[in-house]
Amino acid sequence: MSNRMKTEFLTKKEPVRLNKFLSEAGVCSRREADRLIENGQVTIDGKKAGMGVKVMPGQEVKVGKKIVSKSQRMIVMAVNKPRGIVCTEEKRERNSIIRFLNYPERITYVGRLDKDSRGLLLMTNNGDIINKMMRAGNLHEKEYKVTVDKEITEQFLSKMASGVPILDTVTRPCKIEKIGKYTFKIILTQGLNRQIRRMCEALGYEVKDLLRTRIMNIELGQLKEGTYRMLTDQELEVLYDLVKDSSNDTVVPENKKTACPKERRK
Repeated sequence: MSNRMKTEFLTKKEPVRLNKFLSEAGVCSRREADRLIENGQVTIDGKKAGMGVKVMPGQEVKVGKKIVSKSQRMIVMAVNKPRGIVCTEEKRERNSIIRFLNYPERITYVGRLDKDSRGLLLMTNNGDIINKMMRAGNLHEKEYKVTVDKEITEQFLSKMASGVPILDTVTRPCKIEKIGKYTFKIILTQGLNRQIRRMCEALGYEVKDLLRTRIMNIELGQLKEGTYRMLTDQELEVLYDLVKDSSNDTVVPENKKTACPKERRK
């Protein structure tokens, strides 16, 4: 959903389809909105809404007992974070991502990248999406391109893929592929503190460059370093579908060996 679309809805006194209204308010995808409407869970001014109905500014929309504010403006953006920028909301940090973007509305990051890492970072004002995307037990993928200080061997790839002992646990099995003499691609469904760097260090390698290229269905693509873009309607629809069955709650680890501490920095 584009920023322009949402701004137009907030400023123009024109009706908008209810499923679009719910999607743009960050409630759910349009497909899921249709299901909620069909099941009688959505009301407009106290009356059950029908399929295809439109909402006018000033009307009260509820999903169950929760009011969906028409003044809400959901923001989800992709950022290409440069090296040296810190993922923190600490106001005293001069190089924080918040200061760097200087966005006019309050937003925060979805999954940190450490100061020395770069690449895709999602920023949003939707806490529900953040929780569902970053809970380790939901198994959502994050992909990285990593350059190390010495030649990559088959033994290194095998050990990285099967799990590496770090931080009093063993990392979850992951997908890894050699793409150069010193470079590999890795896909994680976990987010331990500086996980990739610690995994490499445990196997005698040092990370020289770490670039996140994908979070779930969102690709870094050709986005220039230091810039951002709003997610497209299509990206958001797919994202909603991917997180719709995800938990908002803290995930209880399956066992101690695969314990998954809270998402932290790579």
